Formats: sequence, structure tokens, C-alpha cells
Amino acid sequence: MKVIFLDNDGVICLSNNWGGRHKKQKEWGGRKLSMTSHEIPVEYRFDNFDKKAIKVLNSILDKTGAEIVVSSDWRFHANLEELGDYYESQGIIKRPVDVTEKFHYTNWLEEGFIKDHGEFPWSRTEDLEQQRHFEIKRWLRDHPEVTHWVAIDDLNMGIHVEASSYGPFDRDWGLENFVWTPRADEGIKQSGKKEKILKFLI
Repeated sequence: MKVIFLDNDGVICLSNNWGGRHKKQKEWGGRKLSMTSHEIPVEYRFDNFDKKAIKVLNSILDKTGAEIVVSSDWRFHANLEELGDYYESQGIIKRPVDVTEKFHYTNWLEEGFIKDHGEFPWSRTEDLEQQRHFEIKRWLRDHPEVTHWVAIDDLNMGIHVEASSYGPFDRDWGLENFVWTPRADEGIKQSGKKEKILKFLI
């Protein structure tokens, strides 16, 4: 089994799409303050995906046969079936097969990912990156059938950090099979990203 752990914002939902959901919701009839996001039909709930980014993703899916596991925070605002419906409506050729489970700090020690709270290099500035990297590691641990995988995100969760004011360095945590999409207006369609993703899946 080949898997792509997929973030949405900054990867396939780009900055030129952000906020578009408000216009869609206004056309739908408007969101009331008392409403939760789950009360809004899924087609109006989210911003649109970038068409060129979708084309790149579909090409990768077609070439590798990989499955999608959603690691984006969008998983907190829609269930798996709704996400699948939305992906299809946006033109993605595969529905996601799963989402990563939210991994709370208290679980990290209990789950055996760290031996002691004092041994892990916690970071207040990178807490979202650290949490998501643990969520992906947990999913991989629970799915030994995975032979190839890659995580794609605009949060930098890689072990090897190239772009830094300190120069390149390696972290004590992170994901080896990782492709960072730092340009919010380009995401997965940025030059060279597709090739890096394919290297992990072929």
C-alpha cells in the first residue's frame, strides 16, 4: 500500500482560494453565528482547491496508485465521507481512505513514542508541526501494510531543515519522507515538488 498524507491549505487549497467559502456560504443563504461548521453543507463549508494543484495531485495518484490519508485540520470539520464527497466535487480522482487521528500531548508518552517528557525537544514555536508528525507516525505504526509513503504539508515537519536563518540543520524529530510546500500561492504545483513526491512513492 502506498500512502500520501495530505494537508490541504498551502498544498492544494492555495492562498488565492482562501476565504472563498464565505462567498459560497453567502450564496447558500448565509451562516448564522449559532451554526457549527458541520451544519453547513460540505460543498459550501470549505474553500476551493486550486485547479492546477489538483492536476498535479491527480497525476501523482494516477502514476503511483497511492491512497490519500488526510492529515489536514479539515478532518476536524468534516467526516471521512464528507471529505471524500468534497474531494470528488473538486475534481480529485480518488477519495481519501482515512484521516489521521488527533494526537494529544498526553498520549505521546502513553503510546510509547517518547520514553520521557524530558527527553523530547518540545518547541512552543513548532508545536503544530510536532503534533502532526506524531499523528502521522502513529497512523503508520497502526498500518504495517504500507510500503511507500510521503507527507506533504506547508508546515515544515521534515528532519532535514534547509531554509533557516541558522543555516541547514537536522532535527531530533521529524519525518524522513516529507515534502514541504512553503509557498502558499503555489503549493504542490511549485517547480520540483512533484518529482520529490514521486521519489518516495515509486
